[in-house]
Amino acid sequence: MRIVLSGGTGFLGRPLAAALTAVGHGTVVLPRAQTGWAKEIDGAGAVVNLAGEPIAARRWSEAHKARILDSRLQVTRTIANAIRDAASPPAVFISGSAVGYYGPLRDEIVTEDAPPGSDFLASVCAQWEAEAMRAADRARVVCVRTGLALERDGGALPQMLPPFKFGVGGPVGSGRQYWPWIHRDDWIALVRWAIDTPSVTGPVNATAPSPITNAEFARALGRALHRPAFMPAPAFALRLLLGEMADALLLSGQRAVPAKAQRLGFTFRYSQLDDALRAIFPLG
Repeated sequence: MRIVLSGGTGFLGRPLAAALTAVGHGTVVLPRAQTGWAKEIDGAGAVVNLAGEPIAARRWSEAHKARILDSRLQVTRTIANAIRDAASPPAVFISGSAVGYYGPLRDEIVTEDAPPGSDFLASVCAQWEAEAMRAADRARVVCVRTGLALERDGGALPQMLPPFKFGVGGPVGSGRQYWPWIHRDDWIALVRWAIDTPSVTGPVNATAPSPITNAEFARALGRALHRPAFMPAPAFALRLLLGEMADALLLSGQRAVPAKAQRLGFTFRYSQLDDALRAIFPLG
């Protein structure tokens, strides 16, 4: 199958492209310039859309928030239009999203049936998914609501390590907020499964079955690194440093579970955080 990827050079896209190629798919990574995208999409077996301005690359200003939103909507709109106009549309369109769709929540368990939240990230995800669903009359559309994807070579995890390595790691804020996580290998496997499974449609939570609180996450990371995990990062300091982004990304969370994936038969390799971190840090 020929599979077309946007955002195919990033933390998630690069290993996904490699995994698809390794099992025999012809993988086409779209360039940043959108010229020629429609030609590549016409006749493809699947399209995977992961493009977008990084969420946590810098402190949020109104201009940066606009880039976060516009980058996702523009790319997704271009792909959806190409699918709708294709003489031979792909069978499936996998489009990125995030558990931020649900907004900041307390400890209630959240499945794909939950409504969107009302904060900035929830609005971004809801609009992002709406753009993807415009292609639903020509292709099966799956919106992958990704949690905290874990691997040592990118994403959020490397940014968490320095305090632990210096012996001052610990929870952020109260530590009671839930962090829905997933090992990157499971994320890749879930996307491949979504491509190959015709019954998968609509939103899918790409999170491990066992979301945990931030305090539990900190203790597990400390165990994996053989370092203490008792020094909290005060909420006021994070807000001073990061502004609005601190509440959206660190001080709140969602107890999101992969209800649809489990109901339809997907099996996680790493369902417990300790196992995932041991695989990532085998020597501590």
